[in-house]
Amino acid sequence: MSSKALPGAPGSTGNCVWSQVRMLGIKVSQPWGESLPAPAFLPVRRAAAEMEALLPGLSLLLVLLAAGWGNGVGAAWAMSPGGCKHVQSTADCTGRWLSSVPGNLQGDIEELLLNDNTIQVLGRASLLPYPQLKHLSLSKNRLKLIEPGAFLGSQGLHVLSLADNLLFTNYSQTAAALSALPALRTLDLSGNCLTEDMLSVLLLNLPSLESLSVARNIIMRLDSSVFTNLTQLLELNLEKNYIFEIDQAFEGLQKLQRLNIAYNYMPCIVDFGLTQLKVLNVSHNIIEWFLAFENDDLFELEVLDLSHNRLLFFPVLPRQSKLHSLLLKDNELSFYQRLPNGTSLADVTVQFLIIDGNSTNITTVNLWDEVCYSNLSSLRLLDMSQNQFWYLPEGFLAKMPSLTHLKLNQNCLETFHLSEEDPLAMLTDLDLSQNQLVELQVGAGAILPSLQLFNLSTNRLRVLPAEVFTYTRKITTVDLSRNRLDLCPQPAVASEVESPPCVDIRGIETLSRLYLAGCGLRGLDGQPFRGTSLTHLDLSDNQQALAGDPGWLQDLAATLRVLSLRNTSLSSAVVDFSALQSLVALDLSGNSLSALPASLSAVKLRSLDLRDNCLPALPTDVARTPLARSLQELYLSRNPYNCCTLGWWESLQRVEQLRVPDGREVTCSYDSRTLSARALPETVLRACRWKVANLALLYLVLALPTCLTLLVAFAVVFLMLKQKLLKMLKSRCGASSPY
Repeated sequence: MSSKALPGAPGSTGNCVWSQVRMLGIKVSQPWGESLPAPAFLPVRRAAAEMEALLPGLSLLLVLLAAGWGNGVGAAWAMSPGGCKHVQSTADCTGRWLSSVPGNLQGDIEELLLNDNTIQVLGRASLLPYPQLKHLSLSKNRLKLIEPGAFLGSQGLHVLSLADNLLFTNYSQTAAALSALPALRTLDLSGNCLTEDMLSVLLLNLPSLESLSVARNIIMRLDSSVFTNLTQLLELNLEKNYIFEIDQAFEGLQKLQRLNIAYNYMPCIVDFGLTQLKVLNVSHNIIEWFLAFENDDLFELEVLDLSHNRLLFFPVLPRQSKLHSLLLKDNELSFYQRLPNGTSLADVTVQFLIIDGNSTNITTVNLWDEVCYSNLSSLRLLDMSQNQFWYLPEGFLAKMPSLTHLKLNQNCLETFHLSEEDPLAMLTDLDLSQNQLVELQVGAGAILPSLQLFNLSTNRLRVLPAEVFTYTRKITTVDLSRNRLDLCPQPAVASEVESPPCVDIRGIETLSRLYLAGCGLRGLDGQPFRGTSLTHLDLSDNQQALAGDPGWLQDLAATLRVLSLRNTSLSSAVVDFSALQSLVALDLSGNSLSALPASLSAVKLRSLDLRDNCLPALPTDVARTPLARSLQELYLSRNPYNCCTLGWWESLQRVEQLRVPDGREVTCSYDSRTLSARALPETVLRACRWKVANLALLYLVLALPTCLTLLVAFAVVFLMLKQKLLKMLKSRCGASSPY
């Protein structure tokens, strides 16, 4: 059998057989084709059968198999035996190396925690001393058996955790013990190597359950017998199993609100009809199709997570729902009405052949019209990142008037059009990063009035429309990193010459964070930040950004708190930081600094990054400057420090509040060797001291002959000219005396 499909769909090979699977309205159609070969599961199924036949001898092997999904059942438990901790009505015996339930605890405890011990059997009398027990946790033990009658004295037990044990070995006896818990509300059976047949036995007589977790087991197929009589169940966790087929498994779960089937092997979902469900998580499967049941019933669905699958088309959602979060990240989604070669698939339909016993049903779907028919008026979060969208259909966003977060990053978008028909009046976060955008089109009217975060990084934009920020009265963060663009300067005089393309951010009073890393900025002349109140500015990876007049700093002196000048060809005398008295974090890494800028000594920074520069040393008095007294974090590695001039390093070590996260990576050079500044060998320290002493002695030896020579020369000259000097003085200053 085969079904009509679009190119690239599972049925396009012509030999794809679709086997129908129902889950109370969810039909999981399974293509045994290229996307999911049946033999991939056969060895697992055969292995499960063999393990069930050899249960006693394969206990440890099954534990390791289940631990592959979990957090390691086979890990070491407690270190040494000891007493339990009592806090009000709770007894905590976690990690005490206990082999049985202690019988000497307070008799009125309501919560008993026995996690991380070595208990293998829960006997009939184990819990008799604690008749008021409501919460019992036995996770991460070696529990193989719960004897029938073990809970007869604990009829009020509400919460029971048996995760990460070995309950597959005696599951039928354990099931008999669980049946004596009429008030049990929450049960955790995760990580017990359970198959679907074992699970159906364990859950047979637990009608009061409201929350059930059977994650990290070896369940492969679910049918109507597994969850029989769980009429009160509200939450079901099936993640990290091997589920690839579901057949009417949820038919009786009329109160189910939260369903988690993440990390399994489900190939697709057709005729989804769980109207009572509020949260559905089917992420991390291999789903290629999601089609809701075609009717006008109101679905209670609020959150649908289809991320990390293989979806080929935008899911066909319920026509009426309360959906507010739709997660489609990391799929293979695209729209096909307009293809790059000019063709259109708007009138092409897809037919699904569904076989249920002796009945056959054909469902015909137009994948694009269904998007328009779905009511998405309550949708607030739409994540379509990491897909293959290269355009959005006209009017697509108009169906989502309540949208507040739209993530379209890591797609193939070349243009993005914002029009008055799609005002997105409630949108606060728009992420268009990592696309191929060359143009952002903005129509007339109030566009994006509530926008606060706008991410356009890593595209091919050279200019933004002047209207894009006209009505964005709440914009706080703009990321334009890695686009080849310039900032518009303040015009000096009127000119008829057309200015080159640029981005104008002047006068955006609400803008506080601006990221311009790797934009190829050619100077920042003309006061491009005038009228803004930036607190965070990133100019990293712009080699010529500081080539012009640094007067732009004056416009930000009162507000700027975080500045990144990483890899901007900065030298020590280019920028004067003394005016930035509000600055608390500065990144100067990856530059050509040969000395610490003197203007920094008076700036009260909290974080300073000096990595990857050409610094041979810091000033010897750096620890006594206002900078050192305010610094809390300092990065210093990857500089050519001199091992014999590390006095500044030792003084910085004594500054109490200062932390050097890369201190272990700080190195210095001595005699063509690179050594750790933290642990210099004694031989090097001694050699440095001798080097300093020898240098002082050399200066003395060189200076002494010079001084003696000058002294002798002065004496000789004085003696030779003594008589002449005396006569000269006498003739000028002397006077005749009367007798």
